[in-house]
Amino acid sequence: MSLQNVDKWRAEVDQSFEELRANHPERLERRIDLSWSNWGFGQEKLETSVKRLSSAGLGFIELHGNHYGKDLGYRLSETQSILSDHGVKAAGVCGMYSTESEFASTSYRARQAAIDYTRRELDFCQAIGGSYLLVVPAAAGRTKIYDDFEINRSVETLQRIGDDFVAAGVKGAVEPIRKAETTIVHTVADAINYIGLIGHPGITHINGDVYHMQAEERYIPNAILEADARLLNLHMADSNREALGRGSLDLDSIIKALYLIGYNEEGRYVTPEPLGSAPDVYPAMHALHDPAELDDLVFSTVNYWREREEAILA
Repeated sequence: MSLQNVDKWRAEVDQSFEELRANHPERLERRIDLSWSNWGFGQEKLETSVKRLSSAGLGFIELHGNHYGKDLGYRLSETQSILSDHGVKAAGVCGMYSTESEFASTSYRARQAAIDYTRRELDFCQAIGGSYLLVVPAAAGRTKIYDDFEINRSVETLQRIGDDFVAAGVKGAVEPIRKAETTIVHTVADAINYIGLIGHPGITHINGDVYHMQAEERYIPNAILEADARLLNLHMADSNREALGRGSLDLDSIIKALYLIGYNEEGRYVTPEPLGSAPDVYPAMHALHDPAELDDLVFSTVNYWREREEAILA
């Protein structure tokens, strides 16, 4: 019986990984750094969240970019103290872009709001020691298309603050999002094209998300290989957007693809972001969640990732 295409693609990844293991075993020695994207924890106090991540053995956090106004969001000194007290470092900041603040908008006010918001998050990310800021080309949660020129406006707007990324020493990481949640830039190939259109050294990286990749890419490991050195953060959840190990995601092949691109180097992160399967997950950032459920989400995900990583590399 002939193989399914997905089985052929998986076999190719397996073969490449075994060649890497045989020829360059030293490239498999360091483990991939795990982080966690905390905006899904909603209104929980930051100290509670950071304590949970530290207890699970995580050394990094992707902080919710919640500086929606000059008087809103995490306070710098308080955040620094919380992270320091629990031995957790900021990997980066998850930028959140809505119709009120988006690069592709037909509203000049919304585009200016996106610029102002991004600058606030760059200042915070730099001060907190984060290495990247996630940017979204068009509003997350908006699926109605304005017109055929969204990408032109998005590129032109983001170009205006490319120098701000460089000055802050923060890498701009573009996230492709599935068509069910946004209007432009849905795949790794789209993100590469978008980055090329921007043409600025401050915005050259990609923030992947396996949940979106399931909907938009032919095969997630191949998309990871295509992203290659551009990929610096990868949001992770199982096929149902739940904790790892509770769906049908082929995690082993994803891990192998990450090692094939040298992802186990410092400054690149796998960042779980299991948000559940609701059609609209964004209200989660405003909710109060059951701490016991969040504990289970974190510990089960971290344990399953490490179990599979060790099974592959042992």
